[in-house]
Amino acid sequence: MKKIVHLSLWALFVVGASASSCFAGAWTAPKSAFYEKLSFDYYYAHQNFDQSGTRGAMPNNGKFSDYDISNYFEYGLTDDLTVINSLTYKWLRNEDDTAVSKGYGLGDVDLGVRYKLLDSEKAGVVSTQLLVKIPGAYGKNDPLPLGNGQFDTELKLLYGRSLYPWIPAYGNLEIGYRWRAEAPSDEIRYLVEFGVDVTKSVYARAKLDGTLSVDNGTKMDGSGNPTATNNFDLGKLDLVVGYKITPALGLEAGCRPDVYGQNTAAGANYSLALYYKTP
Repeated sequence: MKKIVHLSLWALFVVGASASSCFAGAWTAPKSAFYEKLSFDYYYAHQNFDQSGTRGAMPNNGKFSDYDISNYFEYGLTDDLTVINSLTYKWLRNEDDTAVSKGYGLGDVDLGVRYKLLDSEKAGVVSTQLLVKIPGAYGKNDPLPLGNGQFDTELKLLYGRSLYPWIPAYGNLEIGYRWRAEAPSDEIRYLVEFGVDVTKSVYARAKLDGTLSVDNGTKMDGSGNPTATNNFDLGKLDLVVGYKITPALGLEAGCRPDVYGQNTAAGANYSLALYYKTP
């Protein structure tokens, strides 16, 4: 699939964000407020996207699975500055007609900050975000490594706008660049998000989460992990339904299929999450 098509997808949307969604997208958390989400995820793939973007079966009847438990945390240092942390424990399995490999342990850790540049009732919210990915406690030469084993640095610009009072909904748009150390290619990252309150207790959101390779990597990855390849493109459609148990506590169920890509696995992720935030 041509990369100009990938990149143009995010520009086709005009969206906004709800003031009640202070922990989503471009919004920063109020001072001393926090949001924490514990998730269980299951990813499975028996297909991949080749260099032309065509989806097909993995060689030798290959199958890849990733079970993980992840924790995502945000905390407002000030009304305009939020710190971010994300970490994941993974159980991986890759098998085909010739071999089976397994791996488990702490995956990559994300540390970041989001700073609000503009907050206008009419114009919306604009923020910038800096994120650093730190390799987890694994070896990149393991039989089935949990990641690429190198540092990433990402800078994003985020825009959100409320759709109130027309509908109880919000939207969010993100564009960024990820610098990747050593062999992997740098990436353009883009995201389009729309969320809506269905009732007072039930809400839903949809995201198009995309990665576009800059194709400046020095080699293709041969680690055996089909989700940690080099010079890959990937578009994921993230669909979530949530239930607010209380103003502070809620449950979410999600499905995130891989809808297009190049040089990477083509599967789907299923998740259950429990979150708690400052009321």
